[in-house]
Amino acid sequence: MSDEELAKDLGLVSAMTIGIGTMIGAGIFVLPGVAANAAGPIVVVSFVVGGLIAMVNALSVSELGTAMPKAGGGYYYINRSLGPMFGSIAGMGDWMGLAFASAFYCIGFGQYLAVFVPLPEVAFLNPIQMGALLAGIVFVGVNLVGAKETGGVQNVIVFVLLSILTAFALAGFLSFDYATLVGEDGLAPFGTGAILPATALVFVSFLGYAKIATVAEELKNPGRNLPIAIIGSVAIVTVIYAILVTTMLGVVPWPDLSLDAPVAQAASLSFPSSIGPIGGVAAAAAAVMTGGALLATASSANASILASARINFAMGRDRIVTNWLNEIHPDYATPYRSILLTGVLILVFIAALGRDIAVLAKAASVLHLIVYALMNVGLIVFREADVPEYDPDFTVPLYPITPLVGAVLSLGLVAFMDGLEIALSGGFVVAAVAWYFLYARSRTPQEGVLSDYVRRREADLPDRVVDAADAVAPTGTEGPTIMVALANPRTESALVTLAGALAQHEGGRVLATHVVTVPDQTSLSAAAENRDRIEASSEELLDAAKADAEAFDVPIETRTILSHRAFDAVFDAARTNDADTVVMGYGGARFAGGRAEAALEELAHDLPCDFLVLDGRDLELSDVLVPTAGGPSSDLSAEVAGALRETVGVDVSLLHVVDPGEEATGREFLNDWAAGHQLSDAEIHVEAGDVETVIGRFGEEYSLVIVGATDRGLLSRIVRGSLAFDTIEALETPVLLAERPSTRTLRERLFGRR
Repeated sequence: MSDEELAKDLGLVSAMTIGIGTMIGAGIFVLPGVAANAAGPIVVVSFVVGGLIAMVNALSVSELGTAMPKAGGGYYYINRSLGPMFGSIAGMGDWMGLAFASAFYCIGFGQYLAVFVPLPEVAFLNPIQMGALLAGIVFVGVNLVGAKETGGVQNVIVFVLLSILTAFALAGFLSFDYATLVGEDGLAPFGTGAILPATALVFVSFLGYAKIATVAEELKNPGRNLPIAIIGSVAIVTVIYAILVTTMLGVVPWPDLSLDAPVAQAASLSFPSSIGPIGGVAAAAAAVMTGGALLATASSANASILASARINFAMGRDRIVTNWLNEIHPDYATPYRSILLTGVLILVFIAALGRDIAVLAKAASVLHLIVYALMNVGLIVFREADVPEYDPDFTVPLYPITPLVGAVLSLGLVAFMDGLEIALSGGFVVAAVAWYFLYARSRTPQEGVLSDYVRRREADLPDRVVDAADAVAPTGTEGPTIMVALANPRTESALVTLAGALAQHEGGRVLATHVVTVPDQTSLSAAAENRDRIEASSEELLDAAKADAEAFDVPIETRTILSHRAFDAVFDAARTNDADTVVMGYGGARFAGGRAEAALEELAHDLPCDFLVLDGRDLELSDVLVPTAGGPSSDLSAEVAGALRETVGVDVSLLHVVDPGEEATGREFLNDWAAGHQLSDAEIHVEAGDVETVIGRFGEEYSLVIVGATDRGLLSRIVRGSLAFDTIEALETPVLLAERPSTRTLRERLFGRR
C-alpha cells in the first residue's frame, strides 16, 4: 500500500526558483568587494570554483533527495545513514550554520539600509550593526507570528531580482573596460594562491540549493525534475555570479570596489555612460539596486530562520534535542521557542562578529561544508549497505568517485578558512559530540545504517571497528507502540486521533491495523488469494489513518490482517508487535462480537497491554472528564488525560463520587490523587449520590469521558453488567473505557474478587 503523499503541484520552474531565490542573496550583493580586496580580479575564478564544488555536492543531494523524497534535508540523510552521533553534528552544524548565515544576511541588509536611512552608532555597535539588529528582530518576529512566503511570492522575488541584475549586467557590459578589470597589477595581484581562500569566503553564496530536496514530495516527476532543479539552479547561479562580478570589476577598479554596497556603486557608474547624461539616472540605478539587495537579503534571512526551526523539529522528533524546543504557540501555531532561541543566537552573532562580515560568511560556510562532506559519506554508506528502501531515481555519475570527491573538496575547502572560523566550527562540532554523549545517546532510539551494517558483518570486521560502533551506538529505547484497531471508516479519525496524541506524548509510533473478518466457511489462504480486492477496500481506510496521524508528526505503520475472529486477531497482533496500548472502537457487542465461546477463551488470559475502547464516532476534543475511584485502570485514565492535555490542549476535570456526608474525605482523596498523577491543575469535582447518575449528569457537559475499568472481573461485567458498560451505553458524549492489565488470578479475572 502506498504512503500518503502531498499534491504534486510544483513544476520544474518553481523548484528552480526555490534554489535560485535562496542562493541569490547577500552573497552577490555584499561579498564581491570584500572578496576582491582579498584576491583581486581573479576572485571571479573563486566564484566559479565555489560553484563547481557546490555542483559536485548537488549531484549527491539529488540522489539522496530522489531516494528519500519525504526527508527534510541533510540532517535526516546523515542521521539515517551514519547514526545519531553524526546526526547530532549535522543537525547542530546545520542549525548554527543557518544562524551564522542569517546574521550574515542581516548585516548585508544593514549595509544597504544604511544607504537609504542614516542609522545611529550605539555603544560598540556601528550603524550597519544597528540596522542588522533591527532587521534580525523583524525577521524573527515575522517567523514567530507565522507569516511565510508562498511559492508565488518566491517566484515574484526571483523574477524581480533577475530582472534587476540583468539590467545591471547589460548596462555594465556597455560600460565595461578591460583595463579597469586588469588594473595596474594584473588579474592576480596576490598570486593564484589567493583563489581558494577567496573561494572559502564566497562559498556562502552557494548555500541553499539543498533546500529543493525538502520539497521533493511536492514535485511533479521528482525523479527527473529534482536533479535538474538542483543541478540547474547551481549552474545558473554560478554563471550569474561570474558575469556580475566580472562586470563590477570592469566598471569599478577592484581596490575601489565598495565593501558595503558594491552592486549599488557599480550601477551608479554604469547607467549614465550607457544611457546618456540623463539627470538622476545614476541615483535611480543605485536606488533600484539597493532595493533589490534589501529584497534579496530579507528573503534569504527569513528562509534561513524558517529552515532552522524545521531542523530543530526534526532533531526533537528523534530525541536528539529536547522536544521542549518544538512547543507550538497556542495563537500563532509556530515553534516559538525554537525560533526565539535561534533569534537570540543571530542577534549575538550580529553584535559580536558583525564588524567583520567575512567571519560570519566563513563560519556559515565551514559548518555547511562539514554537513556536505558527511552527506557524501552517507550516500556511500547507503549504497554499500544495500538498504532495500534506498531506491533513488537519480544516481550520481562515476560512483564512488563523485561522492568521494565531494567529501574531499568540502573538507579541503575548510582548510582555507581562517583560524577563527575553523576554531568556531570545531568548537561547535566538539559541543555537538559532547551533547550526544551527555544527553541524546540515552534518549534517541535511532541506529544508523552504518551501525547496522557493522553489526551484520561483525565476524568479518576488525574488533576495533566493531568496538568503535558499539562505543557510539545509542542506548535509548524505542518509544511505545500504540496500536489502533480499525474496522469502521466512521470511527477511524477518532481512534487515530487518540492513538496519535498518545504516541506523540510518549515519543512512540502508531501501528494502524485493519482486521478483515473472513467467514468460517472460507479458508484464510483462499481469502489471501483474493487479497487485491480486500486491499482495495482496506487501503482507503489505512490511508486516511496515515493522513490523520500526520497531524501529530509520529511514525505510523499500517497492516491488513485476515482472520476468522477479529477480536482474537487484535490480541494476537498486540502480542506479536509488542504493543504497549491498543486503541479500538466499542461496537456494542461486549468485546466478543457475539461469540460467547470466543469471549470465554479470551477472558481466560490476561490483557496483553493497556486497552482503550472508544464509544463514539465524532471526537472534537476540548475538555475531558475523568471519573475516578482509584485503581490501576484509573491510573491509565489519568495518563491518557494528561497526554491529551499536552498534545491537543484539552481542559481536564476530575470527578469523584462519594456517599452523602463523605465530601471532605472525598475531596482530600481526589486532591492527593490529582497531585500523584500530575493533574493538580485540573478542575476538581466531588459529588455525593449515585455513581452512574452523577457521571451521566456531569458527562453530558464534556467532549469526552474517560472511565477506568472497575475492579470486577471482565466476565462479570459482560454477563451481569457494570458501571463502565452502563455508562458507555447511557451517555451520548463519547466515552473512552480504559483498562490496564492486572495480576489477578484466573478466577478473579473471570468472576471478580469475592
